[in-house]
Amino acid sequence: MSESKALTAGRSRELTPREVVRELDRYIIGQDEAKRAVAIALRNRYRRSQLSESMREEIYPKNILMIGPTGVGKTEIARRLAKLVNAPFIKVEATKFTEVGYVGRDVESIIRDLMENAVRMVKDEHTARVRARAQVLAEDRLVTLLVHPPKKNGSNTNPLDFILGKKTEPEPTEEEKTELSRKRGEVLSQLRAGQLEDHELEIEVEEAAPQLEVGGASINIGDMMGGIMPKRKKTRHVKVKEARELLTQEESQKLIDEDAVKEEALRRCEQSGIVFLDEIDKIAGRGGTGHGPDVSREGVQRDILPIVEGSTVNTKYGPVRTDFMLFIGAGAFHVAKVNDLIPELQGRFPVHVNLKSLTQEDFVAILTKTDNAVTRQYAALLEVDKVHLTFDDDALSEIARVAMLSNETGEDIGARRLHAVFEELLEDVSFNAGGDSMPDVYLTITADYVKEHLKAAKELDMRRYIL
Repeated sequence: MSESKALTAGRSRELTPREVVRELDRYIIGQDEAKRAVAIALRNRYRRSQLSESMREEIYPKNILMIGPTGVGKTEIARRLAKLVNAPFIKVEATKFTEVGYVGRDVESIIRDLMENAVRMVKDEHTARVRARAQVLAEDRLVTLLVHPPKKNGSNTNPLDFILGKKTEPEPTEEEKTELSRKRGEVLSQLRAGQLEDHELEIEVEEAAPQLEVGGASINIGDMMGGIMPKRKKTRHVKVKEARELLTQEESQKLIDEDAVKEEALRRCEQSGIVFLDEIDKIAGRGGTGHGPDVSREGVQRDILPIVEGSTVNTKYGPVRTDFMLFIGAGAFHVAKVNDLIPELQGRFPVHVNLKSLTQEDFVAILTKTDNAVTRQYAALLEVDKVHLTFDDDALSEIARVAMLSNETGEDIGARRLHAVFEELLEDVSFNAGGDSMPDVYLTITADYVKEHLKAAKELDMRRYIL
C-alpha cells in the first residue's frame, strides 16, 4: 500500500474532520460551515488514497466556493488547511488573469507556480534530512580553508599545467603530513569551541546557471551545452559563521537527489495541491449586453475552466495533471451573484458555504482566544523596546465594539479592521518607545484609554445623540 500512502502528504491521514476543525479554531473564529466543508474535503483525500487504483481514478475532489465579505477568514482557512497537512498551496486573484488574446497572465501560470511551491517545499524537507551530514562536510571544508587559504594565481603559473595534469606543487613529506594533521586538529577544536566565528576568510561559491524561459518551461543554458561548460564561481570575503552556512547549503545541494525531489513534488502537487481562487466574483458577468468588459470576464472563466475541470499543464519539471487538485473559490458576491458565473464553472464548485460578517463577540474572541491574536503580536513587538502591554477586559470589549461599528458604518473589511484600530490606538506608544535609555514601562490599556485615543470611539459616542 506504499503507493497509496504516497498520495497523501503530511498529517492528512492522521486527522479526522473534527481534529481539523479544532486546529482551525486556534486561528479562525466562527465560520463553522466553511471549516466543516474543508475538513471533509481533506478527509476525503485520505479516504480516496486507501481505495484501489481503478476506483481512485474515478473519484474527483468536490471543489468549494466560499461566499462572504472580505476579512472574515476565507483565505486564512485555506492557508491554514494547507499548512496543517503540508500540502502545496497557492493563492491567486482571478482578476489578475484576462482572456486569451488580451493583456494579462496566462491561467496555466497558476499550476506552474503551484509546482514551484511544491518543489521548494519538498527540497526544504530533503535539505533538513541531510543537514547533519552536510554540516560535517562543510566543517571539513572550513578547516581546509583555514589551514590552507586558497592561493591567488601568480603570473608564473602555466594554465596548461592544469589541463595536462602536471603537478604544480611537490608531494608533502611524512613530517609535513603529520604537522598538517596536528594543525587541522587544533583548528577543528577552535572551530567547534566557537573561537573563530568572527575570523574572516575567502571562499568560492557557485553561481546559479542562467536560464531561459520558453513557453512556461525553464531551460538551463548549461544543460544545453551538454554540461561541458564549467560552473561559474565567485569569490566572497565572509566571516566563519557565514561561511559555515554557505558551505552547508552547498553541500546539502550535492547530497540531495534532484530527481527524487522532482518526482515527489510532482506527486504531491497533483494529489495534494490546493489552489485558492480569490475574487472569483469579479470575473462573473452581470447580464451585460455581450460587449465590453463582460466579454473579457466570461473569457477568463472559460480559460480557468479547463484547469478546474482537469487538464495537463506543461512545466519545467514535466507535465502536471490538475484532475485531483482541490480548488477553493472565494468572493464577496455583493454585486454579481453565483448564478452569474458560467454554468460549466458553477458545476465545478458543487459545495457552497456562506461566511458571516463578524459580530462584537467574534472580535472579542479574535482578540483573546486565537493563537495569533493581535494583542499578543503588539505586546511582543513593544516588549522589544521594554514596553510591557496588558489589556483590560473592558478595553477589549470597547476595541471590539469600535471595530464592529466601523465596519457597519463604513466598508466592511472584517478582522482587518483590528489592524487599523490597533495602529491608531498604540500610535503614541509605538512612536515614543525605544532607545538605550528607555526604562521598563508597564502599560495597562483600559476602556477609558481606548475612548481617549480612538477617533472612531468618540464619533460613535456622539452619534447616539444625533437624530
